[in-house]
Amino acid sequence: MTRGKFITVEGIDGAGKSSHLEFLCEHVRARGHGVLLTREPGGTPVGERLRELVLHQPMSALSEALLMFGARSVHVGGMIEPALAAGTWVVCDRFSDSTYAYQCGGRQLERQVVATLEALVHPNLQPDATFLFDLDPTIAYERQRAQSRTADRFESEQAEFFVRVRDAYLDRARQHGYRFHVVDASGTLEDVRARLAAAFGEAFA
Repeated sequence: MTRGKFITVEGIDGAGKSSHLEFLCEHVRARGHGVLLTREPGGTPVGERLRELVLHQPMSALSEALLMFGARSVHVGGMIEPALAAGTWVVCDRFSDSTYAYQCGGRQLERQVVATLEALVHPNLQPDATFLFDLDPTIAYERQRAQSRTADRFESEQAEFFVRVRDAYLDRARQHGYRFHVVDASGTLEDVRARLAAAFGEAFA
């Protein structure tokens, strides 16, 4: 059986990536593939419990990274790898690029710490394609403020934090250009979906 493709979706809080996850899944189904939509941190019962801790309990950048990779280990072994092996495509809302962006970029944790954890948890797994929704942090902040729900620990950070996160994401995109597809997340929902559709077609031509 042909192995499935692993797609990840990334971006700073407020970039609007979550609004396009099902749209992306529809494109996978249109090609005749089964698709699993999941998220990080989370995706499994253990991951969802750790997600609550990371998003809402005060902790150091190192603690965040350790919990993220603990959840990721369960996620990869128990859900992502089995799905890919069965021929299912996996669309994941965030993966290890988020840890580089948020903990290394935003929190300024030493990059080698995350690289070591990545090598331990998923040494042979990298996304086939990563769609990075890129947006000016000022616009993302205004979008966040327009939402009525209570912000988590990351969403509550100051603008400077998200500037560092965005810079870290763009640096990852430059380093791993073979799999990254940067999608301009400004404009209307329809504008962004048109760009995403074009990027998807380019990634899986």
